[in-house]
Amino acid sequence: MRGGGRDEAYLEFATARSGQLFRSACLLTGGDTHLAEDLAQETLGRMYALWGKVARIDNPAAYAQTVLVRAFLTQRRRRAASERPLGELPEPAGTAGRPGPDAELRLTLLQALGRLAPKDRAVIVLRYWEDRSIEETAEVMRVSSAAVRTRSARALAKLRDQLGGSLVDLASR
Repeated sequence: MRGGGRDEAYLEFATARSGQLFRSACLLTGGDTHLAEDLAQETLGRMYALWGKVARIDNPAAYAQTVLVRAFLTQRRRRAASERPLGELPEPAGTAGRPGPDAELRLTLLQALGRLAPKDRAVIVLRYWEDRSIEETAEVMRVSSAAVRTRSARALAKLRDQLGGSLVDLASR
């Protein structure tokens, strides 16, 4: 594709995928919407740079998710010393008073996810949010299938330990 046709095809792709990329990035960043926006933008920028070669990619949407996870893991490795994570998530904009049970459940899950190590978060998002196979997850994370199985089991155990009975309490409301 050349010029306008290439740009139109990319714009259609970016419009269709940006919401999913942002939601996945939110999960990866533990609810940090600003960082999630940055990651989604970086992913879309990288996809635009590759767009002429995208015809050789079987599934551009899955490839974009791979780019997103790798950008997240790279960002975590290079994290600037000046950035400090918050102990608690700020109150979401537009929520006056106490959030409802569904919002509490989401916030509790995001907080627990945010306390996981970046690679643990990535494996949970890929396996259980993106519903990827062990092999696909291993390819994205550039590790073996056995490493994905081990990390998945350990990350889920950490989530269960963090959440304890609070998840059951929130879900039953």
